[in-house]
Amino acid sequence: MAVKRSILFLLSLIVIFSCSEKKQPNIIGESRNYYRKALFFYNIGKHDSSFFYLELAKDQALKESDDLTIARSFILIGINEYDQSDFFGAQETSLKAIEFLDKRKMKQDTLLSYAYNTIANATDEMKQYDQAIPYYHLAIRYSNDSSNILIYKNNLAVCLRNAKRYEEAIKLSKVILAKSSLGSTDYAKFLNNLAKTKWMADSSYNPVPLYQRALSIRLKEKDLWGQNSSYASLARYYDDKNIDSSIHYLNRQYKVAVEIKSADDQLNALRGLIQSNALYSQRYLSTYLALNDSIQQARAAAKNQFALIRYEVEKNKTENLRLEKENAEKQNRLIRQRVITGASFFLLVLLAGGGTLWYKRRKQRLELEAENKVKETQLHLSKKIHDVVANGIYRVMSEIEHNDDVDRDGVLDKLENMYHQSRDISHNVEQQTVTEIPYNEQLASLLKSFAADHRRVLIAGNDVEQWTDVAKRIKEEVKHVLQELMVNMKKHSQAEQVVVRFEKLDQQLTIYYKDNGVGMPAEKPQGKGLTNTVSRIESLGGKIIFVSEPGKGLDITTTIPLV
Repeated sequence: MAVKRSILFLLSLIVIFSCSEKKQPNIIGESRNYYRKALFFYNIGKHDSSFFYLELAKDQALKESDDLTIARSFILIGINEYDQSDFFGAQETSLKAIEFLDKRKMKQDTLLSYAYNTIANATDEMKQYDQAIPYYHLAIRYSNDSSNILIYKNNLAVCLRNAKRYEEAIKLSKVILAKSSLGSTDYAKFLNNLAKTKWMADSSYNPVPLYQRALSIRLKEKDLWGQNSSYASLARYYDDKNIDSSIHYLNRQYKVAVEIKSADDQLNALRGLIQSNALYSQRYLSTYLALNDSIQQARAAAKNQFALIRYEVEKNKTENLRLEKENAEKQNRLIRQRVITGASFFLLVLLAGGGTLWYKRRKQRLELEAENKVKETQLHLSKKIHDVVANGIYRVMSEIEHNDDVDRDGVLDKLENMYHQSRDISHNVEQQTVTEIPYNEQLASLLKSFAADHRRVLIAGNDVEQWTDVAKRIKEEVKHVLQELMVNMKKHSQAEQVVVRFEKLDQQLTIYYKDNGVGMPAEKPQGKGLTNTVSRIESLGGKIIFVSEPGKGLDITTTIPLV
């Protein structure tokens, strides 16, 4: 029911936003214009465009010190993330929104209640029921709208039921039902939840009369989302009592779920039908599998899209900061030039004489240090070439000499490995003779080297902090794996856009790769490169998952434990 919750938030946010503009017409900045556009795109279902303008609104509001618009933006970003089943992201973003709200100002109480309810809903979806309950209480405490309070209390009652605190859930549901409008869709929702809780608390209780009463209201009011819920409740009740009735309601739920375009509810209905008997298993299994794959890919794509949008916004912000810095440096240069021009000629002569002597001595010292460094590097390079390349070639020669039946592919693989090792030596020497390049810059340089006029390579989450405390071996293996993926992409994918996103959370590194190329043909086995890539990740105790549909690109998710 995530969509219905979001609609509630959206309508309330629009109302509050409009009221704030009337009361404060003189402080409306560019950030609020971005926020209006975000609301518009959210309202027509274009979540990526909404997310883009919310990022702009948030960043612009930070410049304008408009805390209220920052909070609203974070709240709606959290709702976007919740809609896409990114529950952890919704939690984190909503908590950020609260940081910009003042709990002492009653006018901001409504926004606080939205943020707390989103946190509670996301926490409940992650099955952390005991942690979700305090947030529902905070949402109720800060809400000043009676209809919203009933909805928050109903959410709390459902959470209490999920936590198996049935007596509390039943008591609260009865209070909610007594305060709701008889015959309304909300009344039907609360009634259905009460019946379900009573049945879960006592398996001998018959919830059907209340279920049917709620369903009749929903049919009368043409509440399709409510009908979907009623059919699911009835199907579950009859599951082990009357299989024909269960199948009847599962079929009705599936039809309604298709009509309201709820993929999750379609999956639930199909799963029930497949498990009911062999006939339905044969009829619906392929539909279920295809829909499940589609949902997983869509959610992964949505997360990658949000990451890409955030990356583009951050890149533009960085570019603006760079231009501001350059302008400031130009101004400083002009000031310094004027100071120097106005100084005494005699002082300049004295400084020039002393500076020349110091410069010559410093230059001699630097030249000597550089010469010693070159000699040291040459000695190190000579030793490493001998150890890696010469020894490797000798081993290959020995194999060819002593084996009548030469494995041509094996020899080529070993030569290619020596090529990469020698290239790594060159790369390492270059780093040692110049300066140690930060790891995130090394990755960016590697990935961007595969960009071309017809191909964009986008990177997200590759900041310095991301690689702090990551073991050197993991970083080296990640670099080899990414190189292999990019080489494979360049050779085979025909991709025009590649996105690579890094995420470090709870002592786990996750790398998301996505391109819009031709995908991996199902009938073609993995090459040695990709096989080696899998082996590298598994040697670190990690996993790598390839999701591909020919003609629709390639998604790769890599997870590596950091402890």
